[in-house]
Amino acid sequence: MGTFSIWHWLIVLVVVLIVFGTKKLRGAGGDLGTAVKGFKDAMKEGADSVNKPEAVSAQSQTAPSETKKENV
Repeated sequence: MGTFSIWHWLIVLVVVLIVFGTKKLRGAGGDLGTAVKGFKDAMKEGADSVNKPEAVSAQSQTAPSETKKENV
């Protein structure tokens, strides 16, 4: 079994479409796209927090003082 030609891949694609159906494959593709988008957003947020440590420390310092005022 050497390399597969385009005809082999087309036959595999047709068999997969018959077995799973287009609806399930479309749903799986949508789920995969949503997961990739969520991963990219999380990576972007992580990079922003690493690049701006002053903003994170300023937020953490103001949050406890606001809760103290509410308790008094």
